[in-house]
Amino acid sequence: MLHSLDATKLMMRTLNSEEIMEEVRATNLYYDNISQTAGYSRLVTIPTIPFTETSDTYSLARLTSIVVDARYANAVDNDGATQIPPTLQQFAETFQNDLQSTLGIDIPLTSSMTAAPNSIFFTLTNETGFHDAAGRNTSEAYTLTINEDGVEIAGASPLGAWWGSRSLIQAAVVSGHTLPQGSAVDAPGWTTRGIMNAFHVHLSDNLYNNVDQYSAQQSMDLYAAFRLWSDDPALAGLNKRANESYTKEQFDNIQQQCARRGVTIIPEIEAPGHALVISQWRPELALDDLSMLNITHPNTIPTIKSIWKTFLPWFHSKTVHIGADEYDKDLVADYTSFVNTMQDYIFKESGKSMRIWGTFIPSQGANVSTDVSIQHWEFFEDNPYFDYIQNGYNVLNSDDAFYIVGKWSGSYPSTLNKTRVFHGNPAGGAYAPNIFDTKNSTNNPPRNDPHVLGHIAALWNDYGPNSTTVLETYYSWRDTLPALADKQWGGSILEDEYDAIFDKIHAAIPGQNLDRQVKSHTDTILHYKFDKDTETVIDHSGNGYDGIIRGCHVQNSTLVLSNGCYVDTPLGSKGRDYTLSFWVNPASQTPGTLFTGPDSTLLSGNGSISNVTLISGGNPYSLNYSLPLDTWTQVNLIGKGNQTLLRVSDSGAESTSMEFLARLGINGESQVWAPIGIEAPLARIGEGFNGMMREVVLRGSAD
Repeated sequence: MLHSLDATKLMMRTLNSEEIMEEVRATNLYYDNISQTAGYSRLVTIPTIPFTETSDTYSLARLTSIVVDARYANAVDNDGATQIPPTLQQFAETFQNDLQSTLGIDIPLTSSMTAAPNSIFFTLTNETGFHDAAGRNTSEAYTLTINEDGVEIAGASPLGAWWGSRSLIQAAVVSGHTLPQGSAVDAPGWTTRGIMNAFHVHLSDNLYNNVDQYSAQQSMDLYAAFRLWSDDPALAGLNKRANESYTKEQFDNIQQQCARRGVTIIPEIEAPGHALVISQWRPELALDDLSMLNITHPNTIPTIKSIWKTFLPWFHSKTVHIGADEYDKDLVADYTSFVNTMQDYIFKESGKSMRIWGTFIPSQGANVSTDVSIQHWEFFEDNPYFDYIQNGYNVLNSDDAFYIVGKWSGSYPSTLNKTRVFHGNPAGGAYAPNIFDTKNSTNNPPRNDPHVLGHIAALWNDYGPNSTTVLETYYSWRDTLPALADKQWGGSILEDEYDAIFDKIHAAIPGQNLDRQVKSHTDTILHYKFDKDTETVIDHSGNGYDGIIRGCHVQNSTLVLSNGCYVDTPLGSKGRDYTLSFWVNPASQTPGTLFTGPDSTLLSGNGSISNVTLISGGNPYSLNYSLPLDTWTQVNLIGKGNQTLLRVSDSGAESTSMEFLARLGINGESQVWAPIGIEAPLARIGEGFNGMMREVVLRGSAD
């Protein structure tokens, strides 16, 4: 049954019948599940929240303030994965902004030792003895209490309070701002949950591992990259791609921004396998297969130490990853010596722990220190339970049950397997981090095994640097990763529950807009008629997205572009789906910018060619088509799902449709043509293009 505030909310919005029924279904599902499911009451959020309802409800419309407990305002979580933990005050400040952006609740943030009436009170507590699935103490737990006076979020640490704030926002989004009174005690089952609180990123690697198929010279020319840019003379020449790399300032900013939302970056620098970028820099250190380093060469380990010495101060995580996978099976002893040497060095240099991929096992003679944690990814490398856990190693689960490859792969999917999330336990039920084998339950340790660190799903790209855009990678995870996150936390959401609330929660995600959605009253988002020769271009869509002319002039409802002039708009990009329509008349064969935005650029040509080209991530995607000179052509740039299309026509001809495609492959091998999904560029019109343009229209649907 809908509460009165929910019903009012439905009446105040302009909704069609399907939307109303979806609102009702999601809200009813939410309240229906404050009931016995899996032996306890819970709220249907992602992850689910154990909850004991008392009586009545509390409307968040009554809130007047957020109060941080002054006794703990500067406290930090010293037990978590990051060395730069935010304070309780800092987490509360981020929450204050999120509350406004997601729920429209704009209230002041104050500090006091006690809660105020109708406030959200952030404090710390250790009264409940918080434990995870293995019975280990956890600083990430929290209590959530909702009563007639307001809301209290009490964390085992500031990080625990942060997770409580996420639960509060989700519960409010699903329920329509009216929450049941009651209390929750919630804790994650495992410490490492990718990418929800741990984001493991490769900072060096080579895309193609079968280097033994190539000559030495061919291997030296293969694409391989190092992603950190340092001016340290000891590393001069290691990184040849400054424009594809992070400076110290940039990488620090990424880590700081992530830490503010409870996420720790786990950096990986690969060696002694997957080390082609190092071999291209120092060929004398390589084996015959140049993707592998010769550990016995006297300069190999000193060289790897010099790399880590430079970059260890950059990293704010308590654990770093050295890769150490897919190495020569005849060199197990050398491999073991390398790993243990690097573990000793990294710990003495920084105090950090070290992680490697599962590669060689004790029965093969690998005597790797049990201080090194293992990240399992495939059973042909190891049996994580019998080979590692029963030999005293801590193991992080990245089994290839959820291993995906962006765009295309001959053996792996490009999106997560949702059915496996909800039904992936071979003993029955949903997936969980202790399930390494989704087919044979004897290979899985108990849920409470303390050696299971958690779970990270791996996303890989093996087929060239131009195969996927950044946001296409996001779409590989978009629809199913939250469901997997529920299982990584230890939640109990069911598939139909997830389907019912996903869109509502997803639409309210704070701090990001990876869908690149643009608010609009109707399907027409923007409409420039250029009907007045003024500095301001009026948006006739009704959304008020007026533009500013920079140096151009308007004549006969036509924008005249020349000498580098352009139009600024208040928008950036539009994601799936869209149609960007305009009439264009080029006055020059010199390529110029038609539209540009933060994610992409549409050009009338590229370099020496006149082919219409989209650029995303620095990579060009060109059509076998050029705009005719001194002729008006109607152009429709269309984003339809994972496809990007161009439809053109002049006043007297039928329209012609073409598709932008990515050519995947390396050195002429594994060549595959695949769709490419590119966002519409909207921030600027023109700049460098000489000609005329009229009737620019952006719609939120794909024609």
